[in-house]
Amino acid sequence: MPRIPASLSSLDQVADYVLGLAERAGLPSDLSDRLRLAADELATNIVVHGYGETGGEFVVEGGMDGESVWLRFEDDARPFDPRSGYRRPDYGLPFAQRRIGGLGVYLALTAVDGFTYRRVAGRNISTLRILRDGAHQNDQRSRAG
Repeated sequence: MPRIPASLSSLDQVADYVLGLAERAGLPSDLSDRLRLAADELATNIVVHGYGETGGEFVVEGGMDGESVWLRFEDDARPFDPRSGYRRPDYGLPFAQRRIGGLGVYLALTAVDGFTYRRVAGRNISTLRILRDGAHQNDQRSRAG
């Protein structure tokens, strides 16, 4: 996929790419939806938190192998490992007392079966992976950690 402008108006391009990849991989709709949710959150974080007002661009590419579909985001925004914002919701607190932020990352990383982050040569590289057979892992720590 070509470079995408880091703007909220570009998020539809990301969604179209992810859904096209999911279709080519033969993912059922529930798996496609999970992958799109995670991709949308990562792309939004790149645009809003990574680049902010400065603007920039990022690359999204994906593929499939025998057991999974993967999606990689690369950008040269400030360093950011999405797992650093990962926080399970505190269901014991009323909504008004819960900390703001982190829920989107939590939802994204628990929606997929694998996530890796690396910072290489000044670039953030985040990769999502979802199992093609739908055998979603139940241990959230292994996906997000």
